[in-house]
Amino acid sequence: MTLSLATTLFVPAFAEGTNPASQEAARPETARPGTINYIEGQATLNGQPIAANSRAELAQGQTIATANGKAEVLLTPGVFVRLGENSSLTMVSPDLTKTEVQLNSGRAEVEVDQIYKQNDLLVDEGPSQTKLLDHGLYAFDANTPTLRVFDGKAAVSPSKDATKWVTVKGGHQLALDGTAAKTTDFDRKEVATNDPLYNWGKLRSEYLGQSNVNLAEQYAGAPGFYPGWLWDPALYSYTWLPGNGLFWNPYGFGFYSPYYVYGGGFIYPGYVRGGFPRGGYGFHGRPGFRPGYSAPARRGFTGGGFRGGVAGGGFRAPGGG
Repeated sequence: MTLSLATTLFVPAFAEGTNPASQEAARPETARPGTINYIEGQATLNGQPIAANSRAELAQGQTIATANGKAEVLLTPGVFVRLGENSSLTMVSPDLTKTEVQLNSGRAEVEVDQIYKQNDLLVDEGPSQTKLLDHGLYAFDANTPTLRVFDGKAAVSPSKDATKWVTVKGGHQLALDGTAAKTTDFDRKEVATNDPLYNWGKLRSEYLGQSNVNLAEQYAGAPGFYPGWLWDPALYSYTWLPGNGLFWNPYGFGFYSPYYVYGGGFIYPGYVRGGFPRGGYGFHGRPGFRPGYSAPARRGFTGGGFRGGVAGGGFRAPGGG
C-alpha cells in the first residue's frame, strides 16, 4: 500500500477532444496536495489575487485567504478542504503521507472520501492539532474556536507537543482552546440546514460527483487509466476517480471507479443515494465503500495514489433521484 501511494503521483493527460480509452498520452499533467481547485469570489495566494480559473498551487509555507468569497483546495486523493468567507489557510506540509494545513482565521470544512493508514491528515488551529482518522466531514472554526465532526472520527491534541489526544466522533464537537475538555453534542441537521459553508460544500460535492460519473464512464475499460485526481475541462476542475468500487461521500453522493462501471456496476439514478439530510446513508449509517470490478492487470489496486490529468468530456446533469 505504501508503495502504491509513493509511486502513483502522476497520470498521463489526454488531449482535449480525444477519447481517453483509445488514445495514448499526449502530455503529462500533475495535481498535488495544495492544488487550488475552485475559487468563488475574492481570494488571494500570499497576498496576490487568484483568478477563478488559475489552477494555482498552495505550496509549503504559502497562505490562501478569502474575502468576499470561498475556495476549494485538493489534499490527498478524495480529500477536499473548503474555505468560507474571510478565512485564511496555510499549507504546512504538502507531502502525500503527511498533509498538514493550518487554519489561521475564519472557517474551513474538510471532506474526506478516502483515507489510508499511511496518510497523516492534520489540521492545526490555534494551539491544537487535529488528526483526521476516518472518511467523513469535519468543520473547523477559528473564530469560536471549535471542531465539529459531522461524520467520521478525529483525534485532537490540545497542543502540538501534548501526549494526550481527545477522540471526537460524529455528531460531537470540541473546543480547540488548548484545554483537554470533553466533547459535547451538536444538532447536525440544524447546522446542515442553516450553515452557508456546509451547503456550498454540498453543492461543490454534487458538481464533482456529476463530473466523476461522466469521466468514470469515459475511462471504463481504458488501458491507461490511473486513479486519483482527473481534470474535467467542462467543469474546469479536478474530480476524484477511485481505483476500484463505489464510494459514498458524507453528503450522500457517489464517486465511481471506471473499473466498477466497466464491470457492470450499477450507477444509481441521479448518482446519489441517501445522504445526511435524507438519512439512511451519509452521516447516519453510510456504507462508505462498495466493492466493484478490478481488472486483472490492476487487481489489488484499491484507490490509488495522487494523479492528475486532462480527460475529454463534459458535464452530465443529474438524472434525478
